[in-house]
Amino acid sequence: MKNQQERLSELETKLQLLLSSQIALTGSLTRLQEEINQLKAALNTEDSLLPPPVDIGTCHAVIVPVINTTQPESYFEPPIQSTPGRTSPSKKPTQPTGNSQSAIEKFIGENLINKIGIAITVIGVAIGAKYSIEHELVSPATRIILGYLMAAALLAFGIKLKKSYENYSAVLVSGAIAIMYFITYAAFSYYAMMPRMIAFSLMLLFTGFGVSTAINYNKQVIAHTGLVGAYAVPFLLGEKSGKVGILFTYIAIINVGILIIALKKYWKSLYYSAFIITWLIFVSWYIMQYSSSLHFNLSLIFAVCFFAIFHLVFLAYKIHKKEVFNGSDIWLVLINAFIFYGLGYSILQSNANTLNLTGSFTLVNALLHAIISLVLSRQNKSDKNLVQLITGLAIVFLTITIPVQFEGNWVTLLWIGEAVILFWIGKSNQNFLYEKIARPLIALALCSLLMDWFSVFDTFYYDAPIAGFTPIANVNFISSLLFAMALGYINYLQIKHPTQSPAHRRSYPDLLIIGLPASLLLILYFMFRLELEFYFRQLYLNSFIPGGKIASGESVKGIYNENIVRMKTIWVINYSMMFFSLLSIVNIKRIQNHLLAVTNLFLTVVTIIVFLTQGLYVLQQLTDNYLQQPSTQNYQRGQSPILIRYVSYCFVATLLVLTNWIIKQKFISLNKHRLRVAFDLLLHSTIVWIASADIIYIMKMLQASQPGKLGISIFWGLYALFLIVLGISKNKVHIRIGAITLFAVTILKLFFYDLEDLDTIAKTIIFILLGILLLIVSFLYNKYKGLMNEDPID
Repeated sequence: MKNQQERLSELETKLQLLLSSQIALTGSLTRLQEEINQLKAALNTEDSLLPPPVDIGTCHAVIVPVINTTQPESYFEPPIQSTPGRTSPSKKPTQPTGNSQSAIEKFIGENLINKIGIAITVIGVAIGAKYSIEHELVSPATRIILGYLMAAALLAFGIKLKKSYENYSAVLVSGAIAIMYFITYAAFSYYAMMPRMIAFSLMLLFTGFGVSTAINYNKQVIAHTGLVGAYAVPFLLGEKSGKVGILFTYIAIINVGILIIALKKYWKSLYYSAFIITWLIFVSWYIMQYSSSLHFNLSLIFAVCFFAIFHLVFLAYKIHKKEVFNGSDIWLVLINAFIFYGLGYSILQSNANTLNLTGSFTLVNALLHAIISLVLSRQNKSDKNLVQLITGLAIVFLTITIPVQFEGNWVTLLWIGEAVILFWIGKSNQNFLYEKIARPLIALALCSLLMDWFSVFDTFYYDAPIAGFTPIANVNFISSLLFAMALGYINYLQIKHPTQSPAHRRSYPDLLIIGLPASLLLILYFMFRLELEFYFRQLYLNSFIPGGKIASGESVKGIYNENIVRMKTIWVINYSMMFFSLLSIVNIKRIQNHLLAVTNLFLTVVTIIVFLTQGLYVLQQLTDNYLQQPSTQNYQRGQSPILIRYVSYCFVATLLVLTNWIIKQKFISLNKHRLRVAFDLLLHSTIVWIASADIIYIMKMLQASQPGKLGISIFWGLYALFLIVLGISKNKVHIRIGAITLFAVTILKLFFYDLEDLDTIAKTIIFILLGILLLIVSFLYNKYKGLMNEDPID
């Protein structure tokens, strides 16, 4: 009973809290509505633009706020009353425009003016020193001492002001460092007032001091003014001594200071400035003043020195701090590497003794980056972007080495070999970078192979034959075969390990699936075809007979056996039919690829059309030449022009049989009925075309007076009858329509072509035969009209 009483009291307390909250909320809503009405009246706002008034009486039924049970009265604070035009106390007043002007004034007064001032001071000291030198106002020793004293004064004053005015102090210290640099440079270079070791020791001391000061102050201005600003010293002094080695040593010391800073700070503007100024000075000197006899060793040494320093500068901080490389970091490394390579290559090319070392120099670049990449890859926490960048540079330089050092087929083989290695590494380690780099290498190697083919092909069009050419057993074919094997292995890797590329690179796998196999097929086709053409071209060039006679008996300076060219055409067509037949077999038995099948069908149709047009025409030329050429002429008459005809027919028959086989395969997703109709059209058109050509050939061999008229018309009529029978028995309407079309063509040929020169007996025979054939056709149509329906759709 007691527990229930406590529970009841607790619920009543909560109810009171909720009612208090509801009353407070109602009051707030009322005041909010009044304020809205006042603003509407003041701003003359249309009522339709505001939400409808809130019904205060219904608020308690829908609004149940979450409240603080300890202090219910203070949960909803009364809103601050405001009137139009009066600023709410809770809002901060808008900053006046004078403050922005004060910020600009502060920047100019506290930062910009002191930097301009120290720069002008340094320039003034340089100009004053130059003036005193030219007019001999003071002795050289006095000039140097005064310079050091001024630098010391600036340094002391700057250090004293560090606690109170750190930015201003940093500017003064940086100026002092710059003055000490150029005073030491002038004392050594112009007046020889100190030995080389002392001068360089002082410069190293100033560099170390500048580095430590920049890090201590954590101010880039010290590094910029004290180190990078020191680059301008030799030019401000008007350096005319020609001691370029001293200048480059001086610059190298400054760059070493920047390298040390790179281990602690990542000040990009400092690196950019030093990088641009250093290479700009070096490249300008190389273009305008370089002499191979005077500066060869010096230029090469300092090019290596500058490259190494900046390479370490760009890598040091990122490796030390284990930070990820971004786009600008990558560009710095790439530009530095290629500037060095271009300068080194040009320097080696300028000297006759090192002209042949350009390939070795390129290879050394590749090996250097490969070693760096290997070292970085063994560090577990190394940035993958950095490792991939250095590896990519090694691959690029290795790729450049090949055309620099080698020529001809070696370039092709080395490029495709490199592509195979990269592709294999990418697939084995699932590293998309290596696979990505391999693609342009494959394209480069393919272009190089085409150039090799064209260069060899052109040599066969000179008048003199190539001595020692052996089909298949020659460098061009062997390199093509090795290329095809390499590309075949790449295709195998792509099929076994499909590319798993990022979402925005989904087009790459599709390109590989189509491009790599297509390239392989083209290479396989043309590598054998070119050998075939080269062989016949060599035979043709070797057939030259000086002082021969043509058919008319006229003497000429020399003749070639033109039948060899015709035989080459036929054998190229036969080879094409054989290649596509083998491709059909491989696709049916092993690959079973729809796209390959469609491509093969298209190429098959094209090849057969080429044979029916060009091939049969060339065979006809061979037949005419065989019949017209007496055996006593320059070239003996053989049986090959006759036999080649039937060899070609065998290739055509094989190709048609395999085409019929491949369209029946289940992996082809095209409409099978349409494929069957197209094949029937191709098959019977080929048979009619070849048989008609063979009838003409036989008639010519029998020395018939009109070989193309009577025999062909009779054959067309008989074959049309055969097609009618076939169309009725197989219930194929397209074959019957084809037969009727062939009958129509035969009749037109009979009336408009055959009758012109035929005698009465021939006319009688052909008319009777065609009439009988047409009657048989009509009889068959009437007898089997109940069986002739539309073609069944598979």
